[in-house]
Amino acid sequence: MAISNVSVAFTVSLIFMTVVSLYVVFRVKNSDWQPKIRRITGLDHIEEAVGRATEMGKPVHFSPGVHDITVQTAPQTFAGLAILGYVAQLCARLDVELICTIMRPNVYPLADAIVRQKYLEEGKIDRHTDRTVRYLGEHDQAYAYGVYGIMRRERPAANIMMGGFDGTAVGFAENAAITGSISVAGTAQLPQIPFFVASCDYTLIGEELYAAGAYLSKDRDTTASICGQDVVKAVVIVLLLIGTITTTFGSNAIQELLLR
Repeated sequence: MAISNVSVAFTVSLIFMTVVSLYVVFRVKNSDWQPKIRRITGLDHIEEAVGRATEMGKPVHFSPGVHDITVQTAPQTFAGLAILGYVAQLCARLDVELICTIMRPNVYPLADAIVRQKYLEEGKIDRHTDRTVRYLGEHDQAYAYGVYGIMRRERPAANIMMGGFDGTAVGFAENAAITGSISVAGTAQLPQIPFFVASCDYTLIGEELYAAGAYLSKDRDTTASICGQDVVKAVVIVLLLIGTITTTFGSNAIQELLLR
């Protein structure tokens, strides 16, 4: 019976969170209300990194991660691509060479189209070449060694990594440090976050990656989704606080309500 009650409570909670999220998304998309996403410190450091490359006359390296576009990994990949558009626009505006390295074939045409569009918007389409966005190979080690080689040969002044990564990404930051490059990274891949914090100059942690993508792209759908998630989290936090307080004073009302 206990398992059955827990299952019912979980189902009700899931339905509640879904309804709240959909309501917020619907309201944002169909009204003039636009949620405000706070400025993330790491975004200022992206501008700093690109500005440093401008002053030094060196390129900027960008990687949108090593993940493909699947149900599980697409959010991180799309967030990385949104930030790529921002970086590409900065590079085009400041006449800085951009080197975007890609591991997955499905990501390459998206990245190339985004970069090409940003260069076109800035009137610098002539600076977009077939070496701006480079496909290095789908195998982990092939991609990693390709990036290492670019770091050593072309010595970029800024190394920006945004998206889903695995253990090979630590080598990117290490090679960037060896060549004197500043590294700014962001990922929602929990096992990778500690390594980025230790090896990069600045790091966007967890959901900051998604918020940064929404902030920079100004896309209403993405912003609405972020806002809906935050509302659900706020409700859950309030329920946890109420449950903690009532339990401290000897009441099990919250538990009984959820498991009834």
